[in-house]
Amino acid sequence: METLNFGVGLILVGLLAIAAAAESNYGEALDKTFMYFEAQRSGKLPSDSRVKWRGDSGLEDGSLQNADLVGGYYDAGDHVKFGLPMAFSVTMLAWGTIEYRKEITNLNQMGHALWAIRWGTDYFIKAHTQPNVLWGQVGDGNSDHYCWERAEDMTTPRTAFKLDQGHPGSDLAGETAAALVASSMAFKPYNSSYSDLLLVHAKQVKNICSRSRIGIEAYTTIPSRVLSHSINRPDELLWAAAWLFRATGEEQYLKYVVDNGAYMGGTGLAVKEFSWDNKYAGVQILLSKVLMEKKGGAYTSTLKQYQAKADYFACACLRKNDGYNVQLTPGSYLFDENLVPKCRNRGLMYVHEWNNMQYASAAAFLLAVYSDSLSAANSKLACPDGQVQPHEMLDFVKSQADYILGKNPKSMSYIVGYGPKYPTRVHHRGASIASISVLPSAVSCVQGFDAWYRRPEADPNIIHGALVGGPDQNDNFNDERSYYEQTEPTLSASAPLVGLFSKLESLYGNTRPNHKGSTNNQPTQTYHRLQTPVPSSTSSGEPVKFVHSITSKWNVGKLTYYRHKVTMKNTSQKPITDIKVVVQELTGPIWGLSATAVRNTYELPQWLRVLKPGSECSFVYVQGGPQAKVSLLSYQYH
Repeated sequence: METLNFGVGLILVGLLAIAAAAESNYGEALDKTFMYFEAQRSGKLPSDSRVKWRGDSGLEDGSLQNADLVGGYYDAGDHVKFGLPMAFSVTMLAWGTIEYRKEITNLNQMGHALWAIRWGTDYFIKAHTQPNVLWGQVGDGNSDHYCWERAEDMTTPRTAFKLDQGHPGSDLAGETAAALVASSMAFKPYNSSYSDLLLVHAKQVKNICSRSRIGIEAYTTIPSRVLSHSINRPDELLWAAAWLFRATGEEQYLKYVVDNGAYMGGTGLAVKEFSWDNKYAGVQILLSKVLMEKKGGAYTSTLKQYQAKADYFACACLRKNDGYNVQLTPGSYLFDENLVPKCRNRGLMYVHEWNNMQYASAAAFLLAVYSDSLSAANSKLACPDGQVQPHEMLDFVKSQADYILGKNPKSMSYIVGYGPKYPTRVHHRGASIASISVLPSAVSCVQGFDAWYRRPEADPNIIHGALVGGPDQNDNFNDERSYYEQTEPTLSASAPLVGLFSKLESLYGNTRPNHKGSTNNQPTQTYHRLQTPVPSSTSSGEPVKFVHSITSKWNVGKLTYYRHKVTMKNTSQKPITDIKVVVQELTGPIWGLSATAVRNTYELPQWLRVLKPGSECSFVYVQGGPQAKVSLLSYQYH
């Protein structure tokens, strides 16, 4: 808040717009944000999904192209799987999980965080069908946007587009590589073999973008790419290299961003936005962290140029850039019991008319990360209008999060399902049409518009956690489906909230998520329980721990194969016998286990019937792509 210097006109405005007084519950907002990502899932949904009004969808994606492209996320209120914003969203989910791992763990939300990431990365692995091939989009934007139907009823063409040697795309490949690298870092403490697999794919995808000529052959030139305001830039190449350096520490990647800093704009462009379509500020702050951690070595002078541009971005957001600043909406005024103005709630960063919240949420997260780096280095932000302490940056970050959660002139939370007042007519097909479990008959394109899109009533399904586009530059908001600029939620807007809310809850929160409004009020489980696709260990009540690793890989023609090793360890105090293991999604040979009469079920070999306390044994298998699902079926104490 700021001390108020006002006139009579501002007082009258303030009398009509008193912000909500209640403190924000960032933990609850975080939990609901994860629910939004569950609502956006494409493919076969897990049985423990908390969004009960959603069903399976897009199960034939990729079939026309002889590829398995089932899964991933729908972009916004539509049903296109756009690779560029999806990959950016996964990068931001992973970045938040990396920076605030302790905070997310303390909130008992790490399982949901890793699942949100993995729903995207499993899809990216599928889409990376060959070392030099990456499928970048599923669905036709034009036909999809002329149709208002549930994902479960989808009738629009599921056209797919790919990057290969004849169709390069540096932006999509670079962002996908960044997503895979950041996700590899997020998974490292929990599933090292999956982390290694993601890094393998990331390096191959980075090679795709290295072969792409900048600008003229970018992914954004794909004909059906409806987000036509995208501008072809080489920022994703720097972005991917910066993440690869952070994950691997290999000098080649730092040298890349230094050698290409001027040519690709990293050290020359000063920007005032950070989004799925402009990564420069993210690159500049990532490399500033390298500099402040004294890891720049011979490249320090160039990294200082990157930091100068990072400072420009931060100062512009804080409005301390000598006139070249990000616009803020007017905000609202608070009054005492005598209606005397006390102070002002800051307004919202306003960058673009269409879905402005995505720019505000991304910038707020980036400022939080930069504040942490400055604080760790015992440094301050130097702006043309004066120095800024790291804690002052966090005060501004908090003001943006609080505005999102209801401290604004409308006293409205712009996250659906949070607080007493939030948007109820969201520009989202699934939320606006009765669930397929309630209305089993298909809803056609035209029927969807006539019967559901144009109805004045509130949505039949609450899409918890969806961050809508938000108000205009004067804090005005129209809660109507047809105002898609203000009422449509997007993946890219919500993803930065994971790190943002986790950070703020650790600083200001005295409560934990109460899951109010959730369809499942059970406490969030730890990751090894949620991690059905590839368990890295059994649940705490089971005596066998599985540790996965990849010991080698090789190419046969255009296909890559991996040798997977699984070590089983008896973590109990008793000998164990009659161990039965289930191995699903196995496509190659397996050694070290004996098959039983039951499909996908194996047992220890005849000579190793008993696993003593603390002892371990291993088995291996070979296949291409992701590792198999391994779980403990049964056992006996000897």
